[in-house]
Amino acid sequence: MLPDTSRFQIDKKPHDEEMIDVMDGAGRWEINIHDHGLVALVDTMPRLAPAGKTADFAIVQAARVSYGAGTKQVNEDRGLIRYLARHRHTTPFEMVEFKFHHRMPIFIARQWIRHRTANVNEYSARYSVVPDKFYHPPLENVRKQSKTNKQGGEEPMDELTAKDFLAYLDKAEALYGDYQKLMEKGVSRELARIGLPVSVYTEWYWKIDLHNLLHFLSLRMDAHAQSEIRDYATACFALIQPIVPIAAEAFLDYSHSAMHLTRLEIESLRTGQPLATENKRENAEWDAKRLRLGK
Repeated sequence: MLPDTSRFQIDKKPHDEEMIDVMDGAGRWEINIHDHGLVALVDTMPRLAPAGKTADFAIVQAARVSYGAGTKQVNEDRGLIRYLARHRHTTPFEMVEFKFHHRMPIFIARQWIRHRTANVNEYSARYSVVPDKFYHPPLENVRKQSKTNKQGGEEPMDELTAKDFLAYLDKAEALYGDYQKLMEKGVSRELARIGLPVSVYTEWYWKIDLHNLLHFLSLRMDAHAQSEIRDYATACFALIQPIVPIAAEAFLDYSHSAMHLTRLEIESLRTGQPLATENKRENAEWDAKRLRLGK
């Protein structure tokens, strides 16, 4: 039985204040990444903000729900948002959402999708033909395996080996011709795609709230993140920064450019004694922090 909604009267109230579009009336904001990549902001919630304010107002509105209309002063809004960020009161940040359109190579997408706090709809290579687009890094971006970080690279590779690597990518990309020929012979798209390298591009729509986006950025804008995904994360931050400038500033101050100290590190700092552990990695991390602190 269908629900009876006819008994409800919808009261459409006007805004109490003049409202502005936080995206300046644009259909989307775009940043091109690498050779074929893209980070585009296609929508945000709230889309409208009171004149003179930004989408940061929605964070304040949620935090002050117990106090009625709440503060009307921008400087008070800033103080509250920074307080919330400092003390990790995160739920008000979930009142702001962003919808992105991303295009990136599959090896980046597989790192990205590990952040399971977004809504994602990806291009389907079962329904559609994979575009002939591959990530091909410049020669200077071919990196040596790090001696200290098992999952990353560091300084540039010597030119001869870097050229060998790019030739290896050329061979992998050449498989696209076989992919096309096999589909022309009748092989299904869902099977033909499996021989393509992870340097081929995919794309998706990705919707996420501000709290979880800032967590994603804290990990993927970090210096230890792979440089390719770091470029995408930094572009995401550049797009949201003018929409939530107060929250973005708090993120830089309290997360991205901040430092977490463990109990052992605080004790070492207080007493001037070595770190109370034999763990080599912990000691190396503490040495790096002390260097940053000038200690």
